[in-house]
Amino acid sequence: MTDSTRTILAVYVVWHPNYSEGSKIAELVYEHFRNERHKNVLGNVELRVVFRSSPAPNAALPPAIDLDEAETTAIIVLAESKLVGDSEWVDYIHNLAGRIKSRGLGSWLFPVTLKKKGLNIKIDEQALRWDRWKVTDAERDQRLIRELVYAFSLMLRHYLEHLRHPEEDDNDLERYLKKVQIFLSHSKHDSYGERIAEKIRDWLHKNSELLSFFDRIDIPAGVRSQNVLNHQVKASAVMAVHTDSYSSREWCRREIIEAKHQNVPMIVVNCMTDIDERGFPYMGNVPIVRMDPKATDRIEVVIGRLLDEVFKDFLWQCRVELAGRSNSDTLFMPRPPELISLANPALISFANAELISSQALPADTEVAAPTIVYPDPPLGAEEEQLFEKIAPHVRLLTLSQWLAEV
Repeated sequence: MTDSTRTILAVYVVWHPNYSEGSKIAELVYEHFRNERHKNVLGNVELRVVFRSSPAPNAALPPAIDLDEAETTAIIVLAESKLVGDSEWVDYIHNLAGRIKSRGLGSWLFPVTLKKKGLNIKIDEQALRWDRWKVTDAERDQRLIRELVYAFSLMLRHYLEHLRHPEEDDNDLERYLKKVQIFLSHSKHDSYGERIAEKIRDWLHKNSELLSFFDRIDIPAGVRSQNVLNHQVKASAVMAVHTDSYSSREWCRREIIEAKHQNVPMIVVNCMTDIDERGFPYMGNVPIVRMDPKATDRIEVVIGRLLDEVFKDFLWQCRVELAGRSNSDTLFMPRPPELISLANPALISFANAELISSQALPADTEVAAPTIVYPDPPLGAEEEQLFEKIAPHVRLLTLSQWLAEV
């Protein structure tokens, strides 16, 4: 058990005090990463977002950044002409880059070139080229957050692997560079389900580093479809494109059930045009994002929301790994439990499970009183009463409640 008050990720935003727009960008980062979603999966421990612009007392530069205050540290440098034109500030950034380089993959520097002159800061780290994003101000803000969420997800995934396999090389760049995959679950039995999925897939290939799984294209000949789909769901974040015929299709329902059993990150994209005769009950308990099926003009929004779920899931897994799994009768779930949580027939050894997300609840014949631990806040009384009626032997605790016990 580690210090439960130590945050997993500290984010610093660094900019020159004479750059007037710096505070607006810093506030954008602050508002996104300090929201309740992230706090809830950490057991009410917030992510740290710290600004470095104002000089320290009796100094020309901000205070030094402590790279040991959190499990991982991300430093965003807003690079533009005022910063690169100040030699003391350039030295400050170079010194910071040198300290990070000596520490392996636990701390990262992310330059954001607000103007092309920002490249003159001359550090080795690949920059986010804000200056090349020819979009509206709102779209530029969305893209910056989306790119940072993805980058921080890779950081956390690498850190999680280090926690699980500390004997392996912490500087394994190949493992860090492995791309996140999105499973596009959709129906082909209406006029637009497949078209929407194809548009999302095309957008991913043109505008992101993300991989996609699209069954019509990505299932090899001669391989059993069910085996491929189950494997790909387990290895992906799932985006369910909910069109009018979606709930009526057996394969769509199978994909959702498998995603729930595997506890993978998932969102539902609401693309309904008329009526769903029988809404599939297991599509709930995840974020639902509306997108007009004809305009499909919110692809960036739905991708960003799914990436938030990926980031949140890695935060959760890191938090649970650090907290320690003290009992073999405890199941850690990255979202609030629902009745399908009781239905997974697989009995996996908790002590030796490779992935927390693949754990299954022990049957009551195996463990007298299993416990489900899930992110804050607690379920409502009406949901807890339903669990009590159906599975009275199961205890439900939020992460903060469980931490208080152990």
